[in-house]
Amino acid sequence: MSERTFESPVFVRAAEGLVQEIACLEDACDFLHEWPRHRRGVIYETATRACHRAFDGLVPLRAARDAFAGFARSAKILEDVSVAMPWMTGPKAGETGGVAA
Repeated sequence: MSERTFESPVFVRAAEGLVQEIACLEDACDFLHEWPRHRRGVIYETATRACHRAFDGLVPLRAARDAFAGFARSAKILEDVSVAMPWMTGPKAGETGGVAA
């Protein structure tokens, strides 16, 4: 495990139907860098600053993760994956999971 890997990942809705796992500081910085300029604001700037300071060792990794999660929440892209998504649960008892002939 990298020293820049988050203790627990943050999941964000990157596009309609696409959930992206942000597992480390590099992922968070890349995501923030790609965020549209017209949607950036104070919370975005705070998250970016926290991530950059974590890279420099000035802020704990946990603080950068929390700042990124706060940004995602404010942008309404934070995904709650505590409930398993249908494709993650597998077939129900008695089902084979295949396509009916």
